Amino acid sequence: MAHYDLLVIGTGPAGQKAAVQAAKLGKKVGIIERKEVVGGVCINTGTIPSKSLREAVLYLSGFRQRSLYGAGYRLKQSITIEDLAFRANHVIKNEVQIVQNQMARNRVDMISGSASFLDPHRLCIQQSTGAIEHTADFIVIAVGTEPARPPDIPFDGESVIDTDGLLTLKRIPDSIVIVGGGVIGTEYASILATMGIPVTLIDKRPRLLEFVDAEIIEALQQQMKEIGVTLYHEEEVLAIKKEPDNQIHVSLQHAPPIQASTLLYAIGRVGATKGLNLEAVGLKPDDRGRLTVNDHFQTAISHIYAAGDIIGFPALASTSMQQGRHASCHAFGHPDRTDNSLLPYGIYAIPEISMVGRTEEELDKADLPYGVGIARYREIARGQLIGDENGMLKLLFHRQTKELLGVHAIGEGATELIHIGQAVMAYHGRIDYFIDTVFNYPTLAECYKVAALDGINRLPRPWPANQ
Repeated sequence: MAHYDLLVIGTGPAGQKAAVQAAKLGKKVGIIERKEVVGGVCINTGTIPSKSLREAVLYLSGFRQRSLYGAGYRLKQSITIEDLAFRANHVIKNEVQIVQNQMARNRVDMISGSASFLDPHRLCIQQSTGAIEHTADFIVIAVGTEPARPPDIPFDGESVIDTDGLLTLKRIPDSIVIVGGGVIGTEYASILATMGIPVTLIDKRPRLLEFVDAEIIEALQQQMKEIGVTLYHEEEVLAIKKEPDNQIHVSLQHAPPIQASTLLYAIGRVGATKGLNLEAVGLKPDDRGRLTVNDHFQTAISHIYAAGDIIGFPALASTSMQQGRHASCHAFGHPDRTDNSLLPYGIYAIPEISMVGRTEEELDKADLPYGVGIARYREIARGQLIGDENGMLKLLFHRQTKELLGVHAIGEGATELIHIGQAVMAYHGRIDYFIDTVFNYPTLAECYKVAALDGINRLPRPWPANQ
């Protein structure tokens, strides 16, 4: 048995950053991983594989060049699973090594096995050779999530799969139905459609991704339809049945039945808390296995923290990293000034989407007087050069003070472009900044100047004085 200042359960983004931050504060740290490889869902089945798949599809399909060379342009006419897996496996291998090296450099003890609580300060780690016990002053739970698998869905790993199963298929689907229009469902729907696969996306809600600006989502849905995604909104799946010919038959509440070679069930993920024996310390997850935390990511037991997907929305790798870091800083009394109102969101659909700050819907609800400025990629030389004429950057700002309140982008490079607006918002900057600043030419960053000028030009004259 060893005693640690901090024990972390899980080596995903939240766990990694919690462990490294504590180690940099001079603490003795151990990190526990139940699987054979480090990195959690992010590196092995989620973020990295899916984004590698996206990049492989964009490259091999020639999608980025179609506006220049025609809709029929393709770099490779027949894309195979092996083509797609090659890039993913290469990136995964490198990312795993990076995490292992990072832990070694910071002298974080890597502990293999499945952890469970014996009491609030003591963990049992079940290994292949038997069980060991360790104690710690502080513990961070960063075990992530796993796909929801309702018992009435006939999962078989081949024709009916969950969100982890897509990356282990042995062949490219002839057609696919995706149930669930959340972030994962939306991303995979657009990626597969870009390959030329007929895709049907079914969701209960009136539109995709309701937390994103409505105008951006309208543009996304239109572009998804153009690449071959059939969207069913406000629709319920009544039954899923595998036919003798291996086709999947999907019965819907309002629309006629659908058939496809493959069905991807993408409705929700649940916290991977089952084996933790949380009842031993008096912690109770919600009905989706998630833990409730305060602003410092403490659970109901003050020395036990939780971070990452296990605490729910937004469940992004970027936010999980900062949550883990903040948890360690708070545990050891180190100041941390994370501004949770300025967390950027990146959605890697085709086209990609990113946002920071408030949406029009939120500003309307708050009854704030705001202006809107828009720049379209087709107005920007860089947009023409990269072959994206549909992209858009949208700025929301206070009509009187001109302070920047929100930035929303769709198109190539949106997730990179958003950080310029994020930095200006962090210092309560006004859109005047973009008007008075020189941007490299030709770049997508010019969108900020064009959008700011558009916003100012929409204001009634005389323009409000700077305040």
